[in-house]
Amino acid sequence: MLIGVPLETAPGEKRVATVPEVVEKLVKLGFTVAVQSGAGDAAHFADDTYRAVGAEVLPTAADLFARADIIFKVRAPSMDEVAQLREGSTLIGFIWPAQNPELMQQLAARKVTVLAIDSLPRQLSRAQKMDALTSMAGISGYRAVIEAANAFGRFFNGQITAAGKIPPAKVFIAGAGVAGLAAIGTAANLGAIVRANDTRAEVADQVVSLGGEFVKVDYEEEGSGGGGYAKVMSEGFQQAQRAMYAKQAREADIIITTALIPGKPAPKLITAEMVKSMKPGSVIVDMAGEQGGNCELTVPGEAVVRHGVTIIGYTDLVSRLAKQASTLYSTNLWRVTEELCKTKDGVINVNMEDDAIRGLTVIKDGNITWPPPPLKLPPAPAPKPAAAAPAAKSHGHGGGGEPMSAKSLATVFGVGALAFALVGMYAPASFLAHFTVFVLACFIGYMVVWNVTPSLHTPLMSVTNAISSIIAIGALVQVAPPLDAAGAADRPNTLILGLAVFALALTAVNMFGGFAVTRRMLAMFRK
Repeated sequence: MLIGVPLETAPGEKRVATVPEVVEKLVKLGFTVAVQSGAGDAAHFADDTYRAVGAEVLPTAADLFARADIIFKVRAPSMDEVAQLREGSTLIGFIWPAQNPELMQQLAARKVTVLAIDSLPRQLSRAQKMDALTSMAGISGYRAVIEAANAFGRFFNGQITAAGKIPPAKVFIAGAGVAGLAAIGTAANLGAIVRANDTRAEVADQVVSLGGEFVKVDYEEEGSGGGGYAKVMSEGFQQAQRAMYAKQAREADIIITTALIPGKPAPKLITAEMVKSMKPGSVIVDMAGEQGGNCELTVPGEAVVRHGVTIIGYTDLVSRLAKQASTLYSTNLWRVTEELCKTKDGVINVNMEDDAIRGLTVIKDGNITWPPPPLKLPPAPAPKPAAAAPAAKSHGHGGGGEPMSAKSLATVFGVGALAFALVGMYAPASFLAHFTVFVLACFIGYMVVWNVTPSLHTPLMSVTNAISSIIAIGALVQVAPPLDAAGAADRPNTLILGLAVFALALTAVNMFGGFAVTRRMLAMFRK
């Protein structure tokens, strides 16, 4: 089958649905790829780069639509593009079926199959590799901070110079979804004081982990709406939220809003009165401008100044990083194609029994199949019954295991002492000295590991492995025994020598492996 990639015609759109790197992967799946001439120019992918990886470059969109079995697009198609779709072909891209009912009817009339990348059921863990909404939101969140920094009149980070002290910028981010979290991380890395709010309480830890402060609304209500989105909150919550936003507006230098509810206009979070209360020179970046904006004074697609505050309502934030955005988006489409073509023979199968594909498919062979049926998610695990009384905690360092009772401990020590006495009565004196060291080592090792909390077992294991390299000393003594007074060495027999060399090899693995594990674990916590 032929995959066609047309030039995007939406105003300001610079992305392209497939990049040369991904074309090679599509060819390996058995597809042929055709790209309209100039489709990748705005994202810095020239026609020759597509030809170099085996794609065909066609001069016009009409040539491409006439031949393509599958169309990859970024933006929803225009009516002219819909008219050029071949009957029986498949379209994959952003469609937004809830917001574009007329477009859905036009596509259905063309008898095509449409997979809306924005309708992917994000609750499925295996759908993450296909989640273009997340890919694009991360880019837009980063770019929003860059646009704010460009419009802001001073540094983000605080500085003390000979000319005076510069305070750090205060950034408030409304909404801590993927875009909001990307904005939080970027602003914090630039040195700003970052605060954020979201109706979903579970994101508070994520905000803090990225260097922000979570600002809680003084009203108890759960705000998760499923699928990674927030739900519409009650009027009581909204009043408390407006009071909190009004306070943050007076204090913040920069506000970035990201709030969206699927299928509905963007909620109005920042009122004109809040804008008036902001300091002159402040900046608002309204990332929901395409859906009407979160600020009452936002002009979609433009940057305007109102009451001394710059309000940025750009709808092409992602396209302002066109090369990066195109690469991520085309990778998402390639992953979708992998799911459609598991046989790798260049033929897709829109399997309506597959939850991910069913969620994506909004039109099948001209029949509108959106909205999809509810997902059959596995039931939540039953809560564990509460213990009647909490068990007494160990007085060890971490309580890594259940401590023995006094009676059991006495029994174990008694049996051990008896066994040790029997060995002492009948074993040679030289053996008894080594046996004593062995028993003490086992006892100390057991007590050390038993009293360490399980969360510390990985670093403990790596350290004890390194400490166990004391074995190397004994092995070295056997391999190269000390000389006697006459200068001669008592060489061990072949079996002992072989065991000593083998012990050296295992100890080396323990030593270097232990430190390698510790190093990798610590690297997880470094930036």
